[in-house]
Amino acid sequence: MSRVPQWLGRIGTRLTEMGERLDERRAEVEKEHTDDTPSPPPPEPAPEHDEPSAAPTSSTTPVVPAIRPEPASVVPWGVRVAAEAGWRLLVLAGTLWVLMRVISAVQLVVFAFVVALLITALLQPAVARLTRWGMPRGPATALTAILGFVVMGLIGWFVTWQVIENTDQLSDQVQDGVDELRNWLLNSPFHVTDKQINKIAENLRDAIGANTDEITSAGLEGVTVIVEALTGILLAAFSTLFLLYDGKRIWEWSLKLVPAAARPGVAGAGPRAWRTLTAYVRGTVIVALIDAIFIGLGIYFLDVPMAVPLAVFIFLFSFIPLVGAVASGALAVVVALVTQGVFTAVLVVVVVLAVQQIEGHVLQPFILGRAVRVHPLAVVLSVAAGGMVAGIGGAVVAVPLVAVTNTVVGYLHSYSQAHPQGGATALGSGPEGPQAP
Repeated sequence: MSRVPQWLGRIGTRLTEMGERLDERRAEVEKEHTDDTPSPPPPEPAPEHDEPSAAPTSSTTPVVPAIRPEPASVVPWGVRVAAEAGWRLLVLAGTLWVLMRVISAVQLVVFAFVVALLITALLQPAVARLTRWGMPRGPATALTAILGFVVMGLIGWFVTWQVIENTDQLSDQVQDGVDELRNWLLNSPFHVTDKQINKIAENLRDAIGANTDEITSAGLEGVTVIVEALTGILLAAFSTLFLLYDGKRIWEWSLKLVPAAARPGVAGAGPRAWRTLTAYVRGTVIVALIDAIFIGLGIYFLDVPMAVPLAVFIFLFSFIPLVGAVASGALAVVVALVTQGVFTAVLVVVVVLAVQQIEGHVLQPFILGRAVRVHPLAVVLSVAAGGMVAGIGGAVVAVPLVAVTNTVVGYLHSYSQAHPQGGATALGSGPEGPQAP
């Protein structure tokens, strides 16, 4: 029992020492807090039951407000990339929309210039060859342009003459074909009666009579279209002459409109784009000519009327990839069906399909080559988009535009990798630029 008071005395001594140390520590903290802040809150008294190792209470430490991060730093990286790409795509879409509105406002001028570019790409090699043979550029340009326009005019005149000459014969054969189709329907297993056929014919006549005003207005609009077509032909002819004669200087002047930083790349892409366009036009003309010759011979030997005009139509429609071949072949099949019957029409289908298969798998890869190779999906989409925007003319120029764009984008990508900091002007060290634009 004598040891218990001693033990209690030691505990009391220890508690007294701890209390003194806590008081000293509290005084130090209060002094530091008084130096930092003018009016600190008074410290609370320490509880008597604190443990020896307890630290000063948290109420004596200053409260530091939380710092919020920048808003951009908390946005996920993927969202930031999508937003950056999104507003740039919106700017590009707006630019394209404005450009399309401007082009639609001057559609005739733009289309005439594009046609002039295509004709120049076809005729420019002849001008270059005559110039190399020693003929001055002016006479070489005049001779080539005159011969080219005369050939195109003769083709148009020949087609018109053939159609007019064979109109009466074709009308009689169409009437005979309609009568044969009527007799076939009457004797067919479809159980079509003569009353039903007469009813269909009467409905067609009523529809034509009810839409006489629309047909008349369409005829008046056709006159306007003819006037616009003649204007476009004149613009295309003058543009072709200037491009053939002075194409190089026009190209060099166009380069001055490009910013100086982008001028070397554009100057190098121009000649390659022109070579692509020239190869495309030349190859398309050769392929279309082969199609017209072989399909025309096939329908000629099958005694289909107007074989030569149909061959010319096939040649012209071949400038519209995929769609033009289908449309011209369908026209030949319809003429064969209404004039010679079902069996001849089936033979014409076989001839058209055989020639088109040879064209797609042999002629185009061999003649056009890799320089202007465009994926079939890109061809279909570009032809559809061009037709929706500018009709037949848009469908004609859509594929060469895609081919040239593909060449330009590929070259600029390679150029940017080879010259990340820019390079020498291509006019001084590279190709001299296209002979025409």
